[in-house]
Amino acid sequence: MKILFLDNDTFAKLDMIEAFEDSGYTVDLFWHDEIRTIRSSDFDEAFRLKTFGAGYDFVFSLNYYQQLSNMCEKYGLKYISYIYDCPLVALYSYTVLNKCNYIFIFDKEQYLTLRGAGIQTVYYLPLAANVRRLSAMNPTSAIHHKLDTEVSFVGSLYNEAHNLFDTLEGLSDHTKGYLDAIMEAQLKVSGYFFIEELLTDAVLSDMQKSRAYTHQPDGVETPSYVYANYFIARKLAEMERTRLLSAISERHALKLYTHNSTPQLPKAENMGAIDYYDVMPYVFRCSKINLNISLRSIRSGIPLRAFDIIGCGGFLLSNYQADFADCFVAGEDFDFYEDANDLLKKLDYYLSHDAIRAEIAANGHQKLAEQHTFQHRIRQMLEVIA
Repeated sequence: MKILFLDNDTFAKLDMIEAFEDSGYTVDLFWHDEIRTIRSSDFDEAFRLKTFGAGYDFVFSLNYYQQLSNMCEKYGLKYISYIYDCPLVALYSYTVLNKCNYIFIFDKEQYLTLRGAGIQTVYYLPLAANVRRLSAMNPTSAIHHKLDTEVSFVGSLYNEAHNLFDTLEGLSDHTKGYLDAIMEAQLKVSGYFFIEELLTDAVLSDMQKSRAYTHQPDGVETPSYVYANYFIARKLAEMERTRLLSAISERHALKLYTHNSTPQLPKAENMGAIDYYDVMPYVFRCSKINLNISLRSIRSGIPLRAFDIIGCGGFLLSNYQADFADCFVAGEDFDFYEDANDLLKKLDYYLSHDAIRAEIAANGHQKLAEQHTFQHRIRQMLEVIA
């Protein structure tokens, strides 16, 4: 058995390759610089030469690529894509209708939206973790000395100068006030992202004048989808993460692992960016509580970060995401917070109840190892495409 695996720079790539090899597949890697181009004769020829007579069972990629789908459709190959990003505008391309596609989406709400639109090539499949790799990474005393903390957060704060929302200039006072109001309202609501449906034609027109968006040549995504998910959701992440982390740092030792500078969080210890494979698992093992604060554009899905935390045997405290109920039990395998006040109360509680925190982390780790590894996910994919 042999597959062609897109060699893109993504988290979990090495874990997926290992899982395919564990499942008996030979994995050939393929990459081309024009993979993101909608149509490229150079890509077409490179793909043809790579696949001609090779006898691949299917082509696989993490996230979805229109041109890869078109080539698989053209040459009669099955194309499996495993989505870990949300939003992903490529899913609003006409190419998702290609019969070669098996698109596995980690966010159930996004899956249901596409299925509800009549797309038959999409399937719901949560993400996973490589428990074997993560469990084998035991921190030394020196690593503990450097990384031990009460609370940690790994991820972007989205406060870069090129934040898309902050590039919107010349908006009317009405539009500015309206956007500020709906963002503040959204920050008070967990489990439902309503920004897209609240963007009126007048507000969208004003945003388009400031920074126009032209949809994909083969796409059906709407301006409201793009501005809500790529502009506003990321601004919401900056606002939410900054506020929560600031409140936490006033009460507890907090280490941040981010590429962003954080002068707005003087009481948090910014440890800088870290390597996903070589360092991040140690962070999760050395932190009493690991936070997950999801992007609001992830409607219901469990981010990869959360699986990695549980896969390390770390304790996870997350915002509410509906899909957790498909894999874990809150209060038994992890826990979630409802709002800022609830977050601070649960931090206080779990930091003062070591045995309960350790038991929950152990439960989650065991359940993940038994049901939610990448080997499990590959078996589920193969059942669909058989």
